[in-house]
Amino acid sequence: MNFVLSLNARPLRVWALASLVAWLAFAITRVVLFGHAIVVGEQSAATLLGALAFGAMRDIPAVCVVASPWLLFEFLFKQSWRNRLRLPLVGLYVFTLLFVAVSETIFWDEFSVRFNFIALDYLVFTNEVIGNIRQSYPVGKIVAGLLLLTILLSTALRRPLRLATAKESQQVATSAWAIGLFALVWVVAYKTAPPEFSANTYANELADNGWRSFLWAARENRLDYRQFYATRPDSEVLADLKRLSGHAVVSASNQPVQPVSHARLKQPNVVVVMMESMSAEYMESFGNKEGLTPNLDRLATQGMFFTRLYAAGTRTVRGLEALSAALPPLPGKSVVRWPNVSNLNTLGSNLAARGWQPHFFYGGYGMFDNMNGFFNAQGYKVTDRTSFQEGIVEFENIWGVADEHLFDQVLIDMDNDAAAGKPFFAHIMTASNHVPFTYPEGRIDIPSPGKRAGGVKYADYALGRFIEMAKQKPWFDNTIFLFVADHCASSAGKAKIPVHRYHIPAIVYAPKIVSPKRVDTMASQIDLAPTLLAMLGLAGDDHFVGRDILGMAPEEGRALLSTYQNLGYLKGDVMTVLEPRRKIESFRISADGKEAQPIATEPKMAEEAIAYFQGAALLMEQHGENGKRPVIN
Repeated sequence: MNFVLSLNARPLRVWALASLVAWLAFAITRVVLFGHAIVVGEQSAATLLGALAFGAMRDIPAVCVVASPWLLFEFLFKQSWRNRLRLPLVGLYVFTLLFVAVSETIFWDEFSVRFNFIALDYLVFTNEVIGNIRQSYPVGKIVAGLLLLTILLSTALRRPLRLATAKESQQVATSAWAIGLFALVWVVAYKTAPPEFSANTYANELADNGWRSFLWAARENRLDYRQFYATRPDSEVLADLKRLSGHAVVSASNQPVQPVSHARLKQPNVVVVMMESMSAEYMESFGNKEGLTPNLDRLATQGMFFTRLYAAGTRTVRGLEALSAALPPLPGKSVVRWPNVSNLNTLGSNLAARGWQPHFFYGGYGMFDNMNGFFNAQGYKVTDRTSFQEGIVEFENIWGVADEHLFDQVLIDMDNDAAAGKPFFAHIMTASNHVPFTYPEGRIDIPSPGKRAGGVKYADYALGRFIEMAKQKPWFDNTIFLFVADHCASSAGKAKIPVHRYHIPAIVYAPKIVSPKRVDTMASQIDLAPTLLAMLGLAGDDHFVGRDILGMAPEEGRALLSTYQNLGYLKGDVMTVLEPRRKIESFRISADGKEAQPIATEPKMAEEAIAYFQGAALLMEQHGENGKRPVIN
């Protein structure tokens, strides 16, 4: 029994063959994503070529881990069982590699990144996600094609597999090498961080491996700010946060407010319509020539139009968090997804303390992303797909009812509140502008399913219908509407945080209350709640981190943007990005937001960025001490 004979043992040969198969699958996947980045992402091939070679080397630990179950199989099972199960397991192994490769391609098509914590969420919300895929892609044909390819490849692998298993080995030597290598590759893969060899995000993502990134996401999707990001002394951070927010006190916890008597003033109703994926780029007001948003464009001329507003993140929960709690985005999960978080300082709680009835409406199933749990815990009356009035829903897909039916339910509840003599506050989350982009026939000139253009145009149609119906209501003249997106339709771009992918529209519309006006001050989603309170004459004691946009000087405008790991602070044309491992980078942003030129970091900008994001983490820590403790698990 010597070193060479042990190393060439049967289980190791099978493991090596399985690793080679996985390595080829990963390489082909990377080439496909490379082509997508060039054709769809409009990237330069020369910029991304290095990612192909670098990624091939980084795949080695991943392929060893993916193939490692073969070590255990060959070592633990008796020869009779190995002979029976080996070929069926080869088919299963090949099909799994192919299925994940196709899944990666679909995920990349939507997000232009490898698997991340969103992919983990998709495993939790399987009904919506699987239904969405079934309605968006020819799943039957894809699976049939994968099965056929699996049969062909498995047949081709029979001879190499027979050669790899032709010679038995001594069990003691095999077990020592198998256990040692198994442990080594798992440790290496588990500790391998995402690649950051390029300033181009596409290149870094191409060089990564989807299996590795999924394991990393499972490990890292809950990021503790203090552990991973640049920090300053807590006292300095809170002092700066108070100054930047314009408040003597900032808090994540709901503060007791002296109720305002209904008799003191005729309190306007407040209706916030948060539109799924309604990027600014779809509006004619921002240069689009496709005529997709005639209603939004008309409302922009009739209301207060915020032209430089930026989303806090790239997912719906980030928009809900920013508008309801006015909190800067924290790394990892949105606060909406945290379990056991109640008594937050929200727009709804501020208005409820003054006599408004707060509602949250969603056309889908609100268990998704913990929307129902979050808004219920903050004192909102929640209405989702499960509680719509019978008979009003005529069309729905896997994500929920058509927007027009959602608005029909909203009108019913608003009528009920008005009849009871209570001012109402409604936070409405739409869903139709989302894959599979299906909607009722005959509403717009793009047949369903209408891809993104159809989704945008139908969402705009439903909004216009809602406003026309609301105009017939006795409560309309005393209602303030806010129309805003939750996030943009795409988060892809060359920069770490592509600014143009965060630009969203915001319109305050109330013909009898608010005069038409264009507001060009740069602002964040977290500023909308304090702005609405200021418009209602209730500014001053809300304790929000966000600021009243109308009270800011143009030079004070700034925006807070995030991916699930990178935190951006945009002021003027400079963006400061806080990254894990306490890294800080700065960029000069082009006028169109598409280009980011690295520059030296300005200390003052870095201090302000840390004040906002570390400050938000501190506020949530304090909330956990003073309110019901938020526990992340």
